[in-house]
Amino acid sequence: MTPPPATQQQSAAPEVLARCRDLVRPALAQAVRRLHPWHAEMAAFSLGWSAADGSPAPGSQGKGLRQALTLLSAEAAGAPAENAVVGAVAVELIHVFSLLHDDIMDGDETRRQRATVWKAYGTGPAILAGDALFALAVQTLADSPGKYSATAVRHLAATLTDLVRGQADDLLFESRPWNGPQAVQPHEYRRMTEHKTGALLGCATGLGAVLAGAPAPTVDALTQAGRHLGMAFQAVDDLLGIWGDPEITGKPVHSDLRRLKKTYPVLSALATDQPAAQQLATLLATGNPLDATDIQHAAELIEEAGGRTATLTEAHHHLDNARHSLESVPLTPAALDEILTLLPFLIDRTR
Repeated sequence: MTPPPATQQQSAAPEVLARCRDLVRPALAQAVRRLHPWHAEMAAFSLGWSAADGSPAPGSQGKGLRQALTLLSAEAAGAPAENAVVGAVAVELIHVFSLLHDDIMDGDETRRQRATVWKAYGTGPAILAGDALFALAVQTLADSPGKYSATAVRHLAATLTDLVRGQADDLLFESRPWNGPQAVQPHEYRRMTEHKTGALLGCATGLGAVLAGAPAPTVDALTQAGRHLGMAFQAVDDLLGIWGDPEITGKPVHSDLRRLKKTYPVLSALATDQPAAQQLATLLATGNPLDATDIQHAAELIEEAGGRTATLTEAHHHLDNARHSLESVPLTPAALDEILTLLPFLIDRTR
């Protein structure tokens, strides 16, 4: 299978995402209206539909990558996209739930160039809204008509187990040292990423196949492709957390380094025998907050030790694995082409 040229894929990706968002938005809005009005307001704020005062905020919604993958996977498995809208809604609700809770645990005050939900509404309300979204996602699938709803719920439940396991590991990494035998290794970070980020994109693609009534090998292949896409997505997120443009990402420059967050570029740099890696370990191991000069120096050392290159290589490796998974089963060519259209978008995005 030869994918279309990258430039053609990049130009088509926004159209594919917009088509899928338009299909999902009415059902997602209907689901959000089932929440307590206060929770619905916070959900609308997080989704980019409204400002903190409840006024409309058109044009600020997210990319909708996960919901698009759910619909496209259903089409790739031979069913109409409409069959998987309920799955796309459930995945999006879980995604928003995870963002609300992650922002609290990470102490992030901004997302998409505006306040996070906990910063705008308070920590307690944001936790409760996240819980409500979690429950609504499960209920949405459980209440859906059709013979595949029970399988879809089991698929989502397995994802939730993976997601919270990955988040637990991510939090535990914070207390481990930067060097020595107890230091976090790149392979441990990769495993955490597969649980935390890979599982949700794998759920998106797998749910599309489940709701299309696809055979088990197709469900498994699409799930595995999604997991690899999630890991590629996280690798790029890690790059943006250090070198992203704050005007685009909405977060301070070098935001992950300011928080001394253990991400793949840092860990892969520390795992080398480069002199820059030793200097980086010494700089980070003090445990003290880094000032602007130290942060800039750390970013330079990470790049010099190969952390930036290693992370890009990691992202491309997972994209290749996703392609291999997609090639391993028969899929509808048009929908497969649209999934492939999104792959360069994962790597070349700026936020």
